[in-house]
Amino acid sequence: QVQLVESGGGLVQAGGSLRLSCAASGRAFSSRAMGWFRQPPGKEREFVAAIISSGVSTKYADSVKGRFTISRDNAKNTVYLQMNNLNPEDTAVYYCAADRQPFRLETSAADYDYWGQGTQVTVSS
Repeated sequence: QVQLVESGGGLVQAGGSLRLSCAASGRAFSSRAMGWFRQPPGKEREFVAAIISSGVSTKYADSVKGRFTISRDNAKNTVYLQMNNLNPEDTAVYYCAADRQPFRLETSAADYDYWGQGTQVTVSS
């Protein structure tokens, strides 16, 4: 029903910035909350940020608060993750995910029913 494709990952030096994009196709993108998760090497997938359907409310993991910004453009069916002041601890595969509902800022991966393939972000020091 929803297909998600991440882009924008790559290699960046510590202190640098990167912007990830998640392009959605299929129905009801604008009626779903969206999230970004990441999986560092050797660790489990963890919550990064979420945004509700209208975009007026967002939530961030403490580890990225003040550095990352999630946004969405429903007219373009796209969600973004702006990452600033990156550090090596941000190295991970980043995943875009679509929630089952529009209004809650969910932090559990189990609440999301569609996932992108992931994009690698590597931060060097």
